[in-house]
Amino acid sequence: MLAAQRGDAAAYRRLLVEAGAWLQRYYSRRLPASMVDDAAQEVLLSLHTKRHTYDSSKPFGPWLAAIARYKWIDRLRAMKDAPTEELDEELAVRDHGEAVQSARVLETLLATLKPAQANAIRLVKLEGLSIKEAAERLGQTMALVKVNIHRGLRQLSERAQEDGHEA
Repeated sequence: MLAAQRGDAAAYRRLLVEAGAWLQRYYSRRLPASMVDDAAQEVLLSLHTKRHTYDSSKPFGPWLAAIARYKWIDRLRAMKDAPTEELDEELAVRDHGEAVQSARVLETLLATLKPAQANAIRLVKLEGLSIKEAAERLGQTMALVKVNIHRGLRQLSERAQEDGHEA
């Protein structure tokens, strides 16, 4: 800061970059993510306009932290006064029970397969990896991954039909 006050442009740029990084961390723990950048920029603007008031006999960190804290409190006050929408008491909330039960049934069925088959199906059919990516991750050939998927799906279909589920 002292070098920046003396007109050293490189030192001032470095100060702003380092202060900006610190402010991002400071506000990311205190404000909603959508407000972090704006709050950090507001403090950097204050630092720029008030840099002549910095007392070089005192440490810079606490001076910057004080500005950040005051701006944070201002943001909190503004959030309190911001208009909000009332939530309808009859707000429809989707029931995820069916999806949870389906995931449990699928995991139970996958557990009946050989690990190589279950892993290939998880990677390609559930996680969306390509055959090549799955083969690299599993340490298998692409042909073996295809065979494991084919055999595993056939066995899952048979087990699901035996249990009375649609395949």
